[in-house]
Amino acid sequence: PARPLPVVLWIHGGGWKSGSKENCPLTWLAGEGYAVVSLGYRLSYLARWPAQLEDARAAIRWLRTHADRYHLDASRIAVAGGSSGANLAGVVGTAPSPADEATSSRVSAVIDFYGASDVLTMPVNVPGAGRTEADLANSNAAKLLGGIVRDRPELARAMSTLYQVSKDDPPFLILHGDQDPQVPLEQSTRLHAKLKATCVSSELKVLPGAGHGGKAFDTPEARDTIRAFLRRSLAGK
Repeated sequence: PARPLPVVLWIHGGGWKSGSKENCPLTWLAGEGYAVVSLGYRLSYLARWPAQLEDARAAIRWLRTHADRYHLDASRIAVAGGSSGANLAGVVGTAPSPADEATSSRVSAVIDFYGASDVLTMPVNVPGAGRTEADLANSNAAKLLGGIVRDRPELARAMSTLYQVSKDDPPFLILHGDQDPQVPLEQSTRLHAKLKATCVSSELKVLPGAGHGGKAFDTPEARDTIRAFLRRSLAGK
């Protein structure tokens, strides 16, 4: 390119236990003046939390270190993700940076596609409604944390964007379907409210009739929303 490109780093979903960096849904941005990067990270059967956060931060530091080689604008990096990838993207954007990192892993914007912002209140992690101890121990978050989420509240909060929000966080764009059968819409409405209350710029787009992912999140209207958010959030950085 004639000048360094802003970066959008995609983090795939799959309940922290499956999925891959292949078939990134935001590659269309590569035709619109962005460098698009798709992240592979250790899944829960390989490593427990916070290995996934460490991997994402390592990727961001790597991008900054190699920015000149790949014609990247190291000052303009956005992170995006879907489902569990959105959870990870949100924590990347909000959790305090490690005190000892020589190269920053901070980002300038976050795009959250139907992510869980509070794993403690996700229905699959809450006792009752016929859920047994075995059911609670079998949830995706429990496998990531090494045990029932209820019994690991500090770790659960550390991997929940809602509890990491502070006034110096980057702007958020949150997209969520109102018919999502896996991640309740409340997970996004609560995060949006917390961001706004903390004076962090946040835009919430609720997609009527949309479920957990699918074509509703890649319509011309959805792309326009993403374009406008990135243009606004990365401009002037």
